[in-house]
Amino acid sequence: MMSTALPPLFLSHGSPLIALEPGDTGAFFRRLGPAIERAFGRPRAILAVSAHTTTREPVLLAASRHETIHDFGGFPQALYEMRYDAPGDPGLAQAVSARLGAAGIGHHVLAEGGLDHGIWTPLVHAWPAADIPIVPLSLVPFAAPAEHFAIGEALAPLAEDGVLILGTGSITHNLRLALGSGRLDGLPETPESAAFRQWVWERSTARDWPALLDYRRLAPHAALMHPTDEHWLPFYAPAGAGGRDAVPVRLHAGVTYGCLGMDAYAFGPRATALAEALAG
Repeated sequence: MMSTALPPLFLSHGSPLIALEPGDTGAFFRRLGPAIERAFGRPRAILAVSAHTTTREPVLLAASRHETIHDFGGFPQALYEMRYDAPGDPGLAQAVSARLGAAGIGHHVLAEGGLDHGIWTPLVHAWPAADIPIVPLSLVPFAAPAEHFAIGEALAPLAEDGVLILGTGSITHNLRLALGSGRLDGLPETPESAAFRQWVWERSTARDWPALLDYRRLAPHAALMHPTDEHWLPFYAPAGAGGRDAVPVRLHAGVTYGCLGMDAYAFGPRATALAEALAG
């Protein structure tokens, strides 16, 4: 019997080009959607926290319909012609608002919509029909990891009711390093990127939440791999939703452009079941 409870996820989305040139990570996204449905059933909705929708306080986008946002420049025209217009879920937005309010977390609800590329470029592979309702929750880029973790803890019951709690960013993200070589394909991973990704995997496997929440001080090369925090912070809401007791599971590991890590993690007691579904 399939469960409606879903493991929260963190996905590294990488360059917007992944929508056109999926590579290994895009192939993983294409397996991910069907694996979730085989193991747990179809998500009734997706609550998405992306590195690319940032505000001074958390904002829920409660529109009944979301248009595709092409929030990037300098890419092939075919990428700007891609659409991932998906339904929203105003009722879920209100349920999320109620849980955030009960936890004392200040936030706003706007009857506006739009999906940034951090949301739609993974989902265009995982669920290409764009028919699962989505509620974006904005990221506060200067808030501490513990604050994002607390948001996830407040929303954990939603995962038990068929809502996929999704954070999208990049496990390592230094565009200056990636672009500095003048070439983007075939670059070996930098030692700093490899060390940071390994540290996250080791600390996650050990359920070392104090270290993960203090990553800026304790992780190797943290400032180099994340000159700014916004691409790493989406890790923490799904981690909080998964809880402190279950061991996070790395579902996918990889790197593009030498220093844009593409790792994906599942959280909570059903993370291992998802890994098994992907392997099968």
